Amino acid sequence: MAKTHRNLLVRIVRTGFIALFAFGAACGGDSSGFAGTSPPPPPPPGGSTWQPGVFLDWSTFRNLCQNPRSGTDPATGLPFPDIQGETVDENNYLRSYSNDTYLWYDEIVDQDPGLFDDPLVYFEELRTTALTASGAPRDKFHFTFPTDEWFQLSQSGVSAGYGATWTIISPAPPREIAVAYTEPDSPATNLPVPLARGARILSVDGVDVVNGADVDTINAGLFPAGPGETHEFEVLDIGSQTSRTVQLTSAEITSTPVQNVSFVDTPTGRVGYMLFNDHILTAEDGLINAVNQLNTFGIDDLVLDIRYNGGGFLFIASQLGYMIGGPAQTAGLPFETLQFNDKHPVTDPVTGQPVAPMPFFDVTTDGASLPVLDLPIRRVFVLTGPGTCSASESIMNSLRGVDVEVIQIGSTTCGKPYGFYPTDNCGTTYFTIQFRGINAKNFGDFADGFSPENTDPSGIIGTVVPGCSVGDDYSSQLGDPGEARFAAAIQYRDTGTCPAATGAGSPGMSKLGVSVPASDGMVLKNPLLTNRIIRRP
Repeated sequence: MAKTHRNLLVRIVRTGFIALFAFGAACGGDSSGFAGTSPPPPPPPGGSTWQPGVFLDWSTFRNLCQNPRSGTDPATGLPFPDIQGETVDENNYLRSYSNDTYLWYDEIVDQDPGLFDDPLVYFEELRTTALTASGAPRDKFHFTFPTDEWFQLSQSGVSAGYGATWTIISPAPPREIAVAYTEPDSPATNLPVPLARGARILSVDGVDVVNGADVDTINAGLFPAGPGETHEFEVLDIGSQTSRTVQLTSAEITSTPVQNVSFVDTPTGRVGYMLFNDHILTAEDGLINAVNQLNTFGIDDLVLDIRYNGGGFLFIASQLGYMIGGPAQTAGLPFETLQFNDKHPVTDPVTGQPVAPMPFFDVTTDGASLPVLDLPIRRVFVLTGPGTCSASESIMNSLRGVDVEVIQIGSTTCGKPYGFYPTDNCGTTYFTIQFRGINAKNFGDFADGFSPENTDPSGIIGTVVPGCSVGDDYSSQLGDPGEARFAAAIQYRDTGTCPAATGAGSPGMSKLGVSVPASDGMVLKNPLLTNRIIRRP
């Protein structure tokens, strides 16, 4: 079985297989908003040889670029395949590719590609406007990336910043912005007094964050465009009555996806903890090391903190699912099975391979056997928030599919049972929903997320999971057993009871058009996807 899994896993990694990315609590892309309940009217005819409902194969237009790239593609080591074309060729590629592979292709309003002079603008039109049961857009995950930036980010988690992840608790005046967590050995942690979770940002480059009108300056400081920018921040640390001023210089920050591996002893046993923030390629080693370390601790239960994990590569989620579930619980059962649109019931439209269930991978990408958590009971306590998305939700759903007990502590997750193949054309990587994932029990309908069973009905209620609704606690550090969500997990484990529900609140609306529990704020993991959300007075 391990050899079979290794061969499949190596093929997945080499072909750049499935990514389920949705950074930040918004769980979506760099967009200024979403369409309403009615599709926009099509532009008047003309502008190209467009015929409504007639689609040439997308390969006809692929790599025909208004501005062809030169040089070597770092993803393949080969010259870029671009050749001279026009903007309408890029638009036609997007139109045909979407019609062939988009999960809801028959809900796209077919518009003349010759009337759009920007492929990014045209791409925004190539999606459904349908809503979920809660009234949220069903497709809130339609976005693009400059290909060179996407390559850096997806391979190693590298992006420009300070190593501080901001949480936007309130984006409109009176604003409240704080540090959610930091990356080790980064500008934010190399200060004489490092920034820590919960520190409030009071001003940026002299502009009042709480009530100031100069949002451009605030955004420019919070989200530097590249490395080498220096900005001044006035911060108020937890427990301090006096603010301090610090200067931060942006750098290329490498994400550390697994942090804070630890344990706490309770009267009923030893509880392990780990913070898992990114399903990127480097997470594989971090998760293996964490599981080995937790086994040396001799833990009786695991608390997996994925409150800020917006997803990533699905095979990483499968590997972690195996390490938690163990061989007996997962043997012969799928981690997740992909379902494409009705044009492709048995064949993957992107790879051309037969559709087959993804197993619980029991090996590394190098073929070594994965360790398994030595747990007396196959269960896991997951700490969640609106930033828990996509591949992170797949961990929950797929473990539930093989009867591993999943107990949710936190608030409703983002609701992304969908995924895509990041697709480069002419220097832009496009993300368009191409499949949904179902677990071993054929369940995958959680478009409104997963919700702890005592979630306040005034908030967003998704698929109900045993556990406790608990708001994010910025007054304590992640991994501290006194932090509200971690403490609630320990309480539930010991007594089966929850503290008073605090994790729902009234739904808040981000600029990205995604309802999130206002009490949790908006966690901005990567400014390339979710920046510029600070609102004017």
